[in-house]
Amino acid sequence: MISRQLALIPMLMLPFAGKAADYVPIPAGQFESALAIAGHAAKLRLAAFSMRSEPVTNAEFLVFVRQHPEWQRGQVPSLLAGANYLRQWQRPLEPGESVLPDQPVTQVSWFAARAYCGSEQARLPNWYEWEYVGAADATRADARRDPVRNQDLLSAIEGTSGHLPGVIGTRPANVYGVRDLNRLLWEWTGDYAAMFPNPDARVPGSVANLALCSGSALAFADKNQYALMMRVAALSALRPADTAPRVGFRCVREPKRK
Repeated sequence: MISRQLALIPMLMLPFAGKAADYVPIPAGQFESALAIAGHAAKLRLAAFSMRSEPVTNAEFLVFVRQHPEWQRGQVPSLLAGANYLRQWQRPLEPGESVLPDQPVTQVSWFAARAYCGSEQARLPNWYEWEYVGAADATRADARRDPVRNQDLLSAIEGTSGHLPGVIGTRPANVYGVRDLNRLLWEWTGDYAAMFPNPDARVPGSVANLALCSGSALAFADKNQYALMMRVAALSALRPADTAPRVGFRCVREPKRK
């Protein structure tokens, strides 16, 4: 049985199969979100955590669905993943030559992303964690006041809707060592229902704590963050079982206790 499964994996995938995820430490800090609550900027202090330096790739997700067949295309209940789940893959266990192993995996539902992070003893980041790390560039922890940087991010995402993202790592990491957080794709987070009340975004029998990168129930305190606004507008329309060609994810972990 194992040999049959291995035969389904293209040879170009094999070098990635044993690659351990790289989590980098993110220090605690004060942060003012671009989003507003009750008309005021959300000011908060974030605790330390660690974040995947890169988004989850096709190669990594292939290993996951081999080990967890309940998350293979065609096996996931429609409540947890829609009809377009992993539709870009040639077969449930064969992404195909047009899907590169080091591309971020996309067309995955919020439920699938959460399950993958759980398999790494991790979780999806909450919005403020994502925004906090995403505010950095290669030299600054908070580069959001740089108009050149903001225009560059806006230009990078315009006209990319519906297209698969490119490969990871073509641009420098930010000051924390995290790559491709703003330009390459959009990413699920862990607190959708808390930020965007949606009667369809609920797990039966649990509290409403689903997630995308934000929600339209919140206004922007910083109107200069147009790229962030576009992210919010696009992602807040999705339900947790939905998928999209440019929506992927990465995971975070709590710091190890000494």
